[in-house]
Order: sequence, then C-alpha cells, then structure tokens
Amino acid sequence: MMTSTPKASSNTDEHGIPEFPQLERAIILITGIQASGKSTVAQALAERLPHSVHVRGDQFRRMVVNGRADMTSAASEEAVRQLRLRHQLTAHVSDGYFQAGFTVVAQDVILGEHLAETIAQIRSTPLLVVVLAPGPDTVLAREAVRTKNAYDTLTVHMLDKVLREETARLGLWIDTSFQTPAETVDEILARAWTEARIGEPPA
Repeated sequence: MMTSTPKASSNTDEHGIPEFPQLERAIILITGIQASGKSTVAQALAERLPHSVHVRGDQFRRMVVNGRADMTSAASEEAVRQLRLRHQLTAHVSDGYFQAGFTVVAQDVILGEHLAETIAQIRSTPLLVVVLAPGPDTVLAREAVRTKNAYDTLTVHMLDKVLREETARLGLWIDTSFQTPAETVDEILARAWTEARIGEPPA
C-alpha cells in the first residue's frame, strides 16, 4: 500500500540537512541499466538522509590500472570475474559503512543472476533494494544528452531485456520514465522502507 511521502523533520543536522528520524538506518541498493538515473537518484537520496554515504560500484572498476576487462555484449570470463569482484567490493564496503553508523546508498548496474548474488553478500539489515526501470525509449533519450556514452557495445534494448526477463523481481521496482530525479527520491522515501526490504517481513 502506498504511504505518504515522509516530510522533513523540523530538526536539521549541523549542515542544515533535514533529518528523517522515522526512517531507520539501512543499506539501500539501487540498480538499473546504464542511463536509468542511478547515480543522480542515489546522490540525491543520500543528501536527504542523515549520516549517509553514497557508494558508487563503478569506482571499483575504475580503480583497476592495468588488466581491466570491461563488460561487453560478448563478455569474456575475465570481464565477468571482475564484475563479480566489483559487486563483492560494493557489498563489503556498504557493510563497513553501515556498521560504522551510516545509512548507505549503494548503486551500480547489477542485473540478472548478479542481483541475487550481490544481495547475498550484504550482511547488514535492513537491506532495501530499489530497481529503477524506465522504458528503453526514455533511457535512449537520457543517453543522448549525457556527456559519456555507456552503450558503445551494450545496447539499451539488450540490457532492458536482461533487466525485465532475467532479473529476479526483488525489492521495489519503479518505472521512472516520467519522473524527475526529485520525484523518484520522494517515491523511494515513501515506499522503500516498507516495500523494498529483503530477507525480512515488511514493517
């Protein structure tokens, strides 16, 4: 059942950021295909929460100086191994920040069997999984105005098929085709703590 969007508390932290005492500390894992808005939404969500961290899974890929094997439409075994390593590091770093007292917003492209694998590696609870699922036409339009091209070899429609047909329906899926990032964040704040929980019954 849809709940109302949490309102900003009258209390703010030392940086003037509204606090949401009614939302318990959690790890929020955000996934979706490239250009689905993960980075923008995750950063905006983290900025709305107290004591928060934004973990960007792609950073671990970019840390590899020599020997990096990127994912393509015909990915090598080494590329898949490095992808799994990247997801494992995302899980471990998220756990570390959570255990240190932070709400963690982690985001990466985690599709197909990799989503369940990554969820299994996150030990902290509550774990909230949010899947951003705009339509492929929306993704193509967003990709056209981005400064980076994520689709040199991986196509929008191929990844969208993996998302919708090969990815387990875990957590909260949101069609963000007609939402601004702020509206998506509002929806996550309103629904994720009750509808996106993994491995435990909704509150």
